[in-house]
Amino acid sequence: MRHRLARLAVALSLAGALLTPPARAAEPLCLRGVNLSGAEFGTVPGRYGFDYLYPSAETIGRFAALGLTAVRLPIRWERLQPVLRQPLDPDELARLEATVSAATQAGLRTVIDLHNYAYHGKARIDSEMVTAEAFADVWRRLAQHFRGDASVAFGLMNEPHDIPAARWLVAANAAIAAIRETGARQLVLVSGSGWSGAHSWTADLPTGNNAAIMLGVADPGRNFAYEVHQYLDADFSGTHAECSRGADALEAVERLTGWLAKTGRRAFLGEIGASARRNCPERLRAVLDHVNANPQQWVGWAAWSAGDLWAPDYPLKLDPSGANAPVVAAIQGAAQAKPTCER
Repeated sequence: MRHRLARLAVALSLAGALLTPPARAAEPLCLRGVNLSGAEFGTVPGRYGFDYLYPSAETIGRFAALGLTAVRLPIRWERLQPVLRQPLDPDELARLEATVSAATQAGLRTVIDLHNYAYHGKARIDSEMVTAEAFADVWRRLAQHFRGDASVAFGLMNEPHDIPAARWLVAANAAIAAIRETGARQLVLVSGSGWSGAHSWTADLPTGNNAAIMLGVADPGRNFAYEVHQYLDADFSGTHAECSRGADALEAVERLTGWLAKTGRRAFLGEIGASARRNCPERLRAVLDHVNANPQQWVGWAAWSAGDLWAPDYPLKLDPSGANAPVVAAIQGAAQAKPTCER
C-alpha cells in the first residue's frame, strides 16, 4: 500500500532510452487474477501459520472457481533469502513451490511478487548493503528454480517508493539480465518508483518521472511489462473504504493505455481494490473492463486482496461469502467477460 506523494516539477530526459525496442511477447497475455496475501505478513522471521501464511490449496481453489486465470503472490525477500547473495531458504522455497504447484493444478498462473518496497530489511536497494547486484542475485536464484515453469511470471518488486527512479532502473535492469542469463523466458513485471501508481506514471514525482525514466528498461528476452497499481479512494492509497475517486482512477488508467499504445509498451494492473460501499463494486468493474478491452496494452490485472490472515473488518478483504461479496461478484464478472481469457 502507499501514501500520497506531493508532485515536484523536475525536468528529466532520457532520450537515449527511446532507442530501446518495445518489449512484446508473441501473443497478448490474459492475466485476470487476485492477490493472495499472507506470505508477506508479519515481522521477520515470524512464526509460520501465525505471523505469516501461504495460501492453502482450498483458498486457491475458491478463486479459481470464479473463473480467474492468475494469482499474484506477495512474498518477503528476507524470508526467502535471509542472507544476501546466499542460497534461498529451503523451507521458504518449498512453501513457495507448493503454492505455485497448487495454483497450477487449479489452472492458474502465478505472479511471484517480491513485496518489499525496494528494501531488504531496513536497507534499501542502491545502498552499500543492498546493491543492484544483490538484487539481481535473488532473482537469478528464483529464475533458476522456476525457469522451466511456464505458469510463473516474475514481479521484480512491489511499489518502490523512495528510491530515485533512475537508480531503481539500474537495479531492475540488473535483475532482468540475471533472469535471462538463466535461460528463463517468462514474463517479467517491472514497477516504477514513487509507488508505481497509474495516476502518477507520467508525473514529475520526487523520485523522478516514470514515463521518461522507465523507458530505459532493457530486456534481452523482450518479454516484460510495467506493473502499476491504482486504487479508488480519495488519495489513491487503497487505505480507505470509500471510492470517491473511482472516475478519476478510470481516467488515469485510460490515459496510461494511451501512453502504452504510443510507446509500444505493455502494463499489468497489479493491485486494484474496493470495498462494498455504494457504487464501489461498479467503479472497480469499470476499470477492469477497460483493461480487458485493451489486451495489446494490458497483460491483465489482479484485484487486492484475499488471504486467510486478513482481519475480518479489513475493508478491502475479498471473500466470496463475506461482506465484500458484491466486490467479488464484480471481479468474477470481469474475469469471465468477453473476450474470454484462456488460463
